[in-house]
Amino acid sequence: MRKPPAHISFLNAFRGVFLMIKTERNFQIELIAFFINLFLIFYLPLSGTDTLLILIVSFAVLSAEIFNTAIEKICDLIQPDFDKRIGFIKDIAAGAVVLMAILSVIVGTLVYWKYIFG
Repeated sequence: MRKPPAHISFLNAFRGVFLMIKTERNFQIELIAFFINLFLIFYLPLSGTDTLLILIVSFAVLSAEIFNTAIEKICDLIQPDFDKRIGFIKDIAAGAVVLMAILSVIVGTLVYWKYIFG
């Protein structure tokens, strides 16, 4: 199978992001948090380092959610019926998202605290 041209690969990747926006509730919620962070980045006088930290954890949460969704979809394709082993796989994938979300809240609190209360 031949690789598609680079621009087609990028279009496919962005289609994947748009599918996540359209179909995945948790991704939509995390995207709202991302836009709140973008607003705060422009509203508050964040340093370049603080801006970078917020962007890194924001994109990491969104990426983790995409990976989690991909794992869930593959699991559902492989085993559409309930299987506790598949449930375990889905739970640990979701756990990765939760851990990243917790880290992002910690980073956000540490970064924004000094601009709001300092």
